[in-house]
Amino acid sequence: MEIFVYLLLGLTSVAGLGVVIWRGWMLRWDNVVPPTIVGAVADCRSPEDVKTLRKFCESKPSPLGRLLLTAADHLDWPKAENVGALETAARHEIVRLERGLVVLEIIVGIAPLLGLVGTIVGMIAVFGDLGQTGLNNMNDASKLAQGISLILRTTLIGLLISIPALIAWSYFTKKVEVLAVELETLCDEFVRRQYRDKK
Repeated sequence: MEIFVYLLLGLTSVAGLGVVIWRGWMLRWDNVVPPTIVGAVADCRSPEDVKTLRKFCESKPSPLGRLLLTAADHLDWPKAENVGALETAARHEIVRLERGLVVLEIIVGIAPLLGLVGTIVGMIAVFGDLGQTGLNNMNDASKLAQGISLILRTTLIGLLISIPALIAWSYFTKKVEVLAVELETLCDEFVRRQYRDKK
């Protein structure tokens, strides 16, 4: 049973580390909000500029690029309808940015519980041995020490998995919020400028 608890803790740790590396790579600022596209949005004033922006967005796929392509595809629609289509696309992009964060949230909750399972397994082993033999000799004392060691080790490992997962989850959640605000600002700037120029 002890090996099973360690195996579960190890799998939890590997899964958490994998998600942290994956999300850290995918949520890089330049990956979500490429500077070349930001510059193209700032320079986008005429229909010809929209074509240039479109080329940048297609050459560098990113959440910002996909949202701007959605807005550019619907410039012949009334502004309110274009904004509605853009908001729907933005919700999809935010869900994509948040992908995997639920795994970290689960690890934050489950790792300490797995540590607690290890604690219970250790206590069962300790008190099971004590119930059978009593505390008569040094050999029994070493079994008691091994059981207590298991209790402390699994609790510590559970916390050492859970705490970094909580930090990573909090960091990535905040980063997604900041990126969402930046995406909204840039898309709003693009749409307002295009409809203002049509008047």
